[in-house]
Amino acid sequence: MRPTGSLHLGHYHGVLKNWVEMQHQYECLFFVADWHALTTHYDSPQIIEQNVWDMVIDWLAAGVDPSQATLFIQSRVPEHAELNLLLSMITPLGWLERVPTYKDQQEKLTSKDLTTYGFLGYPLLMSADILIYRSTKVPVGEDQIPHIEFTRELARRFNHMYGREPGFEEKAEAAIKKLGGKKTKLYRELRTRFQEQGDNEALESAKSLLDEQQSLSLGDRERLFGYLEGGGKMILSEPQAMLTAASRMPGLDGQKMSKSYNNTISLREDEAEVGKKIKTMPTDPARIRRSDPGDPDKCPVWQLHLVYSNEDTKQWVQKGCRSAGIGCIECKQPVITGVLDEQKPMRERAQQYLDDPSLVRNIIADGCEKARKLANETMRDVREAMGLGYS
Repeated sequence: MRPTGSLHLGHYHGVLKNWVEMQHQYECLFFVADWHALTTHYDSPQIIEQNVWDMVIDWLAAGVDPSQATLFIQSRVPEHAELNLLLSMITPLGWLERVPTYKDQQEKLTSKDLTTYGFLGYPLLMSADILIYRSTKVPVGEDQIPHIEFTRELARRFNHMYGREPGFEEKAEAAIKKLGGKKTKLYRELRTRFQEQGDNEALESAKSLLDEQQSLSLGDRERLFGYLEGGGKMILSEPQAMLTAASRMPGLDGQKMSKSYNNTISLREDEAEVGKKIKTMPTDPARIRRSDPGDPDKCPVWQLHLVYSNEDTKQWVQKGCRSAGIGCIECKQPVITGVLDEQKPMRERAQQYLDDPSLVRNIIADGCEKARKLANETMRDVREAMGLGYS
């Protein structure tokens, strides 16, 4: 996520709730994309550092757990930049120019000069961010699918050009022996069945066997995947897009909640400010006087009831608004209560980090160390494949 400062409830419902669920199901890496922030905010870098720490506290407040997931800052893992540079050597210019968001962002951000090398290459940096961890799944919305497909094409191109590492067969044979007696024999049998008879069930069984081997290094696992199909080592894995449930959080004016619309409630907004913002929300323009009946479907407050209110409250709103039985301030109170109840645990979780900022720094330092270990293993293979593994 780019460090844009304090996050709002749209970020929570659209992204962070998914992160909190995923961290219990997968080995997750969540990072602050500070280099990506520079692709569009290269002329105002002074705002980035504070934005970074504010955003990480919001992640922790939302329930992202550093004991379950790895949290780090992109620029603290310089291997991202090295892989980005090496991949740039084989990335056709046309691939970058056809990424849909390239022209789209240039049209939207007309106040910025985005005719820069960094902005043209940001999809490649995104790919490096993914490929360096040999990620298998990337949680994205539908608009990001072209980026994942670009990444898959890039991994395919790299593996085709460099996948035949020196001494591949010898290294693969050595890796097979690490499986242990019975599994070594089973792997060889399944590999033979696939290569001699085209038995796809044998191929899938062999892949499942490798997936279960926790003691194998990533490098050896990728060698054995490549050896199965008679190819070279799959140095870079092709990731799959994992579509996350779209959740459109309405803003204070009924549009999508966004800083650009100035219609947000931040995750840790002051309680009094939350009440003030919701109480001054526009309502159905037909309700000029308290006695005028209204239509909830034409009122931005109703959109928030759909997020925060139970069925009984929603029926109360529908009936009371249409009959003028309740006033607009009265109608807004359950929404205020719902937002404050959602924010209460976030404020409590955030407070310890606000009281002691070193806790956040330590979490990030540990995360950066874990991320660098994973990144270094990939980069060793990449350098060797590209002829840069000098000894």
